[in-house]
Amino acid sequence: MLVVGNGKLVTRDSDNPYLADGAVAMDGTKIVEVGSTGDIRKKYPTAEYIDAKQGVIMPAFINTHEHIYSAMARGLSIKGYDPKGFLDILDGQWWTIDRHLTLEQTKYSAVDTLLSSIKNGVTTVFDHHASFGHITDSLFTIADVAKELGIRACLCYEVSDRDGMDKARESVMENANFIKYALKDDTDMIAGMMGMHAQFTVSDETFDLAAANKPDEVGYHIHVAEGIEDLHDCLQKYGKRIVDRLYDHNVLGEKTLLGHCIYINPHEMELIKDTDTMVVHNPESNMGNACGCPPTMELVHRYILCGLGTDGYTHDMIESYKVANILHKHHLCDANAAWGEVPKMLFENNAKIANRYFKAPLGVLKEGAAADVIVMNYNPPTELGAHNINAHILFGMMGHDVVTTIGNGKVLMQDREVKVIDEEKAMADIRQESAKLWKSING
Repeated sequence: MLVVGNGKLVTRDSDNPYLADGAVAMDGTKIVEVGSTGDIRKKYPTAEYIDAKQGVIMPAFINTHEHIYSAMARGLSIKGYDPKGFLDILDGQWWTIDRHLTLEQTKYSAVDTLLSSIKNGVTTVFDHHASFGHITDSLFTIADVAKELGIRACLCYEVSDRDGMDKARESVMENANFIKYALKDDTDMIAGMMGMHAQFTVSDETFDLAAANKPDEVGYHIHVAEGIEDLHDCLQKYGKRIVDRLYDHNVLGEKTLLGHCIYINPHEMELIKDTDTMVVHNPESNMGNACGCPPTMELVHRYILCGLGTDGYTHDMIESYKVANILHKHHLCDANAAWGEVPKMLFENNAKIANRYFKAPLGVLKEGAAADVIVMNYNPPTELGAHNINAHILFGMMGHDVVTTIGNGKVLMQDREVKVIDEEKAMADIRQESAKLWKSING
């Protein structure tokens, strides 16, 4: 048994949203009870106890679009790299990195990303991986790291024709093999999807190959209309818009996750809605690549299941919350925009997206839910409760305020000390592998 108490308890459970002095009791991988600290400690006197020290106890975060392969890009300067647009950014930086990644570098990219996730209170990650330098076994390698660090992970490989059909086929088979492996896993901690880069790098032949090798139980994780070039390509080559092409290839559906969706129109939104397809918004990445602002507020208003991700730009979901809040106010010239929509995406929709692949209820602290709990070191100068917690998070917290992270009932970090890996050694190994990667890129 494990109890976390003496904190301002934010449950995200509408039936019991907040306790000023609350505690969570966990047994194994599940929450067994929430209540006042006094009642819970009296009922479970022999349980291991973590004192929240009057901080905020809340559900761990979920990131619905990550890129582990980008971990070693921080600070990298590539010779001759001078992008003039989104396609230059892809080929000059991201595809250059993934073409050089070894299997060992993929492993340590995963260590860095998931370690940072723990330190920012993220315990569930949907990753979209690419390592065309070494494709086979890359997802299995990432899964091994996720298991070691105690992170719940839904993984896929980014299928693309950009490096030829042989690698496209190898990518499809890496997805297919990993999906079959994940479907047999009974821990509720690993899942797989059929990943694809974007339609402008995927031929009809490759779409058909992916469909032929995708188990029915899962969907696709694909970039959609991230850049205007993607839309122009689809119109010129196929005489149709991107979501129409995906519909024609039976890509859409309740298990499919569309990343970005910047250049889509109302007709495409209706297709997404009618097929109950999921969407994930990545505000910082979209702005960093100068791709544009997606119609995310309209997607939410149309009751499309739209979540929030980071696209590897950061591993701090609160940071993405802050950026999305400002971005859509600026884009729509509306001071009221995003107040309700973005927290709905982060705290409700991300959990709904994750629960299309994982069985235990996520994103909520209540009996029977996954024991994914974080403690924030936050002592507000004003009243805090269920009615204003989102404003406190938006204006008062950052991911680095997380002091304790519990994933699936396991203490991953306590009082900022990571418990599941030797952090100092891991960082030394990561730096060693990143140095090798940089040298291979720049010679």
